[in-house]
Amino acid sequence: MVNSGDLVVIPVGREPAAICYSLAARMSELRNVRLAVGLGGRDFGWYDEGWEQSFQVETHYVMPLLMDGMAKARFDFVVHDVLMRSRFDLDREIDVLLLSLSYPDKHGYCSFGGSVWYKKQQVQYSKLVIAELVPNTIRTYGDNFIHCSEIDYFVEHVPVESGRSQGMRGGTRGGSGETERRIADHVAGLIKDGDTIQIGIGSSTEALTDLGCFEGKNDLGIHSELIPGAVIRLVQSGVITGTRKTLNRGVAVATAVGGGHEEYAIVDGNPAFRLYGADYVNDPAIIARNDNLVAINTALSVDIYGQVMADSLGFRMVAGVGGQLSFAVGASISKGGRYIVALPSMTPKGESRIVFTPPVGTVVSVPRNLAGYVVTEYGVACLRGASQRRRAEALVAIAHPDVRGELTRKMKSVFWGIPSRQGEERQSRQGDVSA
Repeated sequence: MVNSGDLVVIPVGREPAAICYSLAARMSELRNVRLAVGLGGRDFGWYDEGWEQSFQVETHYVMPLLMDGMAKARFDFVVHDVLMRSRFDLDREIDVLLLSLSYPDKHGYCSFGGSVWYKKQQVQYSKLVIAELVPNTIRTYGDNFIHCSEIDYFVEHVPVESGRSQGMRGGTRGGSGETERRIADHVAGLIKDGDTIQIGIGSSTEALTDLGCFEGKNDLGIHSELIPGAVIRLVQSGVITGTRKTLNRGVAVATAVGGGHEEYAIVDGNPAFRLYGADYVNDPAIIARNDNLVAINTALSVDIYGQVMADSLGFRMVAGVGGQLSFAVGASISKGGRYIVALPSMTPKGESRIVFTPPVGTVVSVPRNLAGYVVTEYGVACLRGASQRRRAEALVAIAHPDVRGELTRKMKSVFWGIPSRQGEERQSRQGDVSA
C-alpha cells in the first residue's frame, strides 16, 4: 500500500518490526519514499548507503544507528517547535502511518503500550493507518488508547530476530563512576522535599537515581516526558509519592516509560501511572502548573553565556533537544521551579564541555535566558539572575581544572576588556611595525 513518493511516518516508540521489514523488502521497487522516523531503534536496512533513492530518511532525534548517515548528509533533520511537535500536518498529510498497538479489548480499544507521544494526532492527519498488533502490550491509565475503528488495517505481529535493536539512546545505562557520583551529590543538594521531578535522557541524568540522588527526600512527584526504569521502581517503593503535586496529585505522569519487562509489569494497569500525549505532558503551560517543578537534563556543552547545546557538534547533528526546551520553559515559569543541566566537565576524548564559544554551526538548544543551574563533578553554577560576568565566573569555577586558565583569560578579555597575553604580544608587534 506504500507508493513511490509517499510520506511514511513511523512514530516515536516501539517500531512495528514485521511491517517495517516488509516495507524494506520493497526497496528495489520504490523510489523517493519520504520516511519520517521517530527514533531509529532497529536496523531495517534503509539507513545503509545505497538506499537513498528508495527511502529518504528524516528524523527529529539522532539515534546511534543514524549518526553515520547524518554525518554524511544522507539524512535530513526535522526541527520541531517548543511542544516537540514535528508538524507534518502543516507540511502535508501523512500518506501512510505505521505503528504498534495492543490487540483490541472487549470495547474495541487498543493501547499504545509504553509510549504515547503524538500518535493520536498522527492518526488524525494520516490518509492510511496500518497497525501491528503485538501481544502482551501493556495498558495504562491516562490517554493511552485508540479505538480500532480509527485504524485502516491490522497486521498480526510476527516475532523477528534480524537487525540490531538500539533502544533509547542505544540502550546504554548511566555510568556509576566517581564523576557521576559527584554530579549526583551536587544535584541532590538542589532537590527539596515535595518537588516534582522531570529527568531527561542521558548517562549523567539516568545515573542519578541509581546513585541515590533522590534517596532521603520526601513526597517527590514525577511529571516527565520519559520515566526511566529506575524511577518507576522509586514510585513502587514509595520514595516518589506525588502527594504534594499541584497537578495530578498522587500520580506519576509521562508520555513514555523506560526500563524492561520488570518495570513495564509495574506500570501495566497501575493507577499510580498515567500516560498522556506529548501535547499535554510537554506543554510548558501544563508543566508550569506543577509548583516546584525541577527539570533535570544533560547537554553536549554549555558556553560561558549559559547557552545549552544538546543537538549538534558544529554542523553535525548527533542527538536532539527532545523535550528539554519545553521543560526549561515550564520550570522557569513554575512557582519554585528550577532548570538544571547536569554534565561531566570533560568528554571521553578529553575536551571541555564548559566552552568559551561552541564550534561554528553548533545549534543552541536552550537560550541563556532560561539558564538556571549547571552542575559538573566540580560543583554547581547558579546562573539565575546573574550578570554575564558572574555567569562566566561561576561556569569557569565548575570547569575541569586543566581548562580554567584558558577560559579565564578569554572571559576577562571579553567581559572586562583585559587583553589576553596573546593579544598584548600582538599589539606589541604591531607597535614595533608602526615604529
